[in-house]
Amino acid sequence: MFPSVNAGALFSKERVPGILSGAGQPITSELYNVNLAISSWELDLFGRIRSLEDQALQQFFATEEARRSVQISLVAEVASNYLTLAADKELLKIAHDTFASQQTSYNLIKRRFEAGASSELDLCQAQTSVDSARVDIARFTSQVAQDENALALVVGSPVPADFLPSGLSEITALKELTAGLPSEVLQRRPDIMQAEHLLQAANANIGAARAAFFPSITLTTSIGLSSDQLSGLFKGGAGTWSFIPQITLPIFDAGRNRANLKVTEVDREIFLARYEKAIQSAFREVADSFAQRGTLGDQLEAQQSLTDANAASYRLSQARYEKGIASYLNVLDSQRSLYSAQQGLITVRLSRLTNLVTVYKVLGGGV
Repeated sequence: MFPSVNAGALFSKERVPGILSGAGQPITSELYNVNLAISSWELDLFGRIRSLEDQALQQFFATEEARRSVQISLVAEVASNYLTLAADKELLKIAHDTFASQQTSYNLIKRRFEAGASSELDLCQAQTSVDSARVDIARFTSQVAQDENALALVVGSPVPADFLPSGLSEITALKELTAGLPSEVLQRRPDIMQAEHLLQAANANIGAARAAFFPSITLTTSIGLSSDQLSGLFKGGAGTWSFIPQITLPIFDAGRNRANLKVTEVDREIFLARYEKAIQSAFREVADSFAQRGTLGDQLEAQQSLTDANAASYRLSQARYEKGIASYLNVLDSQRSLYSAQQGLITVRLSRLTNLVTVYKVLGGGV
């Protein structure tokens, strides 16, 4: 929008042989020159430059929104990896507790078998439970290590041990959403705002394409001092100036300007469609996350009740076996059901917390 003013200084020295000098003698000439100049400044009479400025500004805003989108996605990914690590650590703890419990039961049954109070079948079934728990310990230990590596990747460096979770039960920082959120919060989503800025940039580009049909006026000017001696550069009479206005009127361009205008209009329709798609996608993502959130509470309540019931069943079956009323197969089935219910409870809790992270992301960084 503004002219570029440049300062320059020039010194030249030239020798001309006598056969070319016109005086028959060689001539050595010197030239000293300093000046301020404006080169090809276009007068924006028809808004071409202003439209290009608006287009560049909207492109800049779109890039800033893209940066925000990446940042929000990174925050959500870090949180998701953190929660996954916490869940796998809790699963590993349950596997260790189950292994310790089964090892104690195995030792007891082994002594009973040696005393003739238990069958070899009970001993083999107890051994099966111990080995299954050992397999889970190895599997979850490997998974926890992989989760820590994934978290270090998105963070960009190894995470100190003090910052790592020990389980899902210690995570209380996630905030529940209140009901009745207005749909206007979606306007803050960076992908929607990015699409909006790109649409505005396309509109500005149309203005620049239309202005190309009108004349363009450019100004070139300079003012300075010139002398054949350095001592005379700042004396009177050494001033020089030039003023060169130029007007260009498109007469025939074989349809180039018209085609460029058509392209910009089509580009605007493309960006309008992308803007509408961004809004529709945002509503769908929010609706999906809220639909999942609406059932996770019921799932968590039901899973907690199932876990409590299985825990009670395990205690009763263990007591019945110790009194000789039931076989160890009942204890084994109850223990497996309890173990599976505990794992399911952790999975539902993880899904509930992950859903809150997803809601944070789809709402454009929370509310």
